[in-house]
Amino acid sequence: MAGSYADRDGFIWMDGKMLPWREANVHILTHAMHYASSVFEGERAYNGKIFKSREHSARLLNSGNLIDMPIPYTVDEIEAAKIEVLQANGFTDAYVRVAAWRGAGEDMGVASERNPVRMAVAAWEWGAYYGDAKMKGAKLDISKWKRPSPETIPSSAKAAGLYMICTMSKHAAEAKGCSDAMMFDYRGYVAEATGANVFFVKDGVVHTPTPDCFLNGLTRQTVIERLKGMQVQVEERHIMPEELESFEQCWLTGTAAEVTPVGQIGDYNFEVGALARAISEDYEKLVRS
Repeated sequence: MAGSYADRDGFIWMDGKMLPWREANVHILTHAMHYASSVFEGERAYNGKIFKSREHSARLLNSGNLIDMPIPYTVDEIEAAKIEVLQANGFTDAYVRVAAWRGAGEDMGVASERNPVRMAVAAWEWGAYYGDAKMKGAKLDISKWKRPSPETIPSSAKAAGLYMICTMSKHAAEAKGCSDAMMFDYRGYVAEATGANVFFVKDGVVHTPTPDCFLNGLTRQTVIERLKGMQVQVEERHIMPEELESFEQCWLTGTAAEVTPVGQIGDYNFEVGALARAISEDYEKLVRS
């Protein structure tokens, strides 16, 4: 599927109804468009089954609560909508996007209590997020923007507004010929990529940043469980920038990224080593099992 995401064949579930793709629209005065009152989930279906589907639906509801926007659907109702979308579009392997937002209503200032909370589910066929990086390793820039303190934002919410600096970071990275950018946090610790968590390997031990000011991804959690099941030591800790030079391997995790090896971050190079390949292959088998 190619072309504009606004002009495609297919169906999108919106507010309890299945609509033709091109008719799934919102008003220009939708609150979320002006004030970022929106949360979302990105999910992947493999062989007709969405991986960690209920966990994603539960996180969506939690994200809504964290930004003071209760979503008027249950996990079961969200699950049913996702299945309906996959079936309506005839997909078995697809990316699934669920979004909830404050719509247009009586309020058009910062406050939006009187505006309805709306929800939509779309799905499309989407290949590897980083192209051929799974073979040769992704190349990352180092962003000038930092993940902010959890005292300034609800960092455990998957909220649209938190991605503004990610978009700018990725644009800057792509202008340099990179696939993505790695971000530090407000304290200067290594944090994450713009839409994926990061892991490093040194002397057979895996190191990954503590998610205390950014999203603790479901794929991240899954990979940690799988590594421990493989008897690999995993250390979740604060990682200083100067440590990057000492790490041997690196990979990213996320629903879109899946498990993608990294070959370079800024001036630091990493091998696409045996452990990176092993966990990538293990994850691929898991999601399709």
